[in-house]
Amino acid sequence: MIRKKHITAGLTLGGALLFFACTSTGNKTTNTSDKADRKSTTIATPIFNGDSAYHYVDAQVAFGPRVPNTEKHAACANYLASQLKRFGAHVIVQEAPVIAFDGTTLNAKNIIGQFNPEQKKRILLFAHWDTRPFADHDPDPAKRNTPILGANDGASGVGVLLEIARQLGKTDHHLGIDIIFFDAEDYGTPDHKNMPYKEDTWCLGSQYWAKNPHTPNYRAKYGILLDMVGARDALFYKERYSMQYAPNIVEKVWNTAADIGYLRHFSYDLGGQITDDHVYVATIRNIPCIDIIQHDPMSETSFGTYWHTHDDTMENIDKNTLKAVGQTVLEVIYSEK
Repeated sequence: MIRKKHITAGLTLGGALLFFACTSTGNKTTNTSDKADRKSTTIATPIFNGDSAYHYVDAQVAFGPRVPNTEKHAACANYLASQLKRFGAHVIVQEAPVIAFDGTTLNAKNIIGQFNPEQKKRILLFAHWDTRPFADHDPDPAKRNTPILGANDGASGVGVLLEIARQLGKTDHHLGIDIIFFDAEDYGTPDHKNMPYKEDTWCLGSQYWAKNPHTPNYRAKYGILLDMVGARDALFYKERYSMQYAPNIVEKVWNTAADIGYLRHFSYDLGGQITDDHVYVATIRNIPCIDIIQHDPMSETSFGTYWHTHDDTMENIDKNTLKAVGQTVLEVIYSEK
């Protein structure tokens, strides 16, 4: 298994550049209103507001680094739970004591918002809300032991899901939707220290929840993870574990993105594989899951030059990317029969 966020490229650089050139115009495009017209027999899909999602990303970053066992982390947890409640969700804050790579007990919190909790047929949407306690890829070695703001890596996925939650609270939906903000995802073995790698030191909150779900014997039709979904001109390849666990859901999401005009963000090519929260939800809870995650073949890390550095700030967040991801996910869940 490949370490968290160390991705194995599915294309050569030349092949990736050729693909960008061939697909940047987006041949399979219609607009959102056309898609809604074709769904006259179902509830119209709400319009995702990119400005609103951007605000929710910024609000998280304003707390500072959201590292477990800190006051800023606790304050942000209260904010996230209160927002879900404000949007009409039934909220559960799951206390999740987990052990970090260095033996530290982390007082993690998985924040769960249930829409239509009485419905048996459910869809799971999730992201991680904590931030990396180390800037282990920062170009300045003196800054590598300090936590990052995590505007893209953490806050972007949560921001998109908060806007989806706001829309769910305004527009009826016949299915049960669960939104989970997983904690302690980014507390894995640091790369800048001379330490042996330990398996399963990432995604601690999702591992805990998968073994201790908020509802006994919890099941969902499928799950969609959003991780690093806010960068300007971000491109999302088909992640390899997602293709293993839920290839039909990958195809559904990517085809939906193409149908509503967002093909420039969703590549039909195969990317790498990444140990992310979806892996544990899929393997422990046996829920088919996919990961919508940025892949940047032009950067050394595959996630952008600012990844796990102090440059992961709001300057990298783009409302149009948030809109592309959020509208696509809304279209997918509102198309469910």
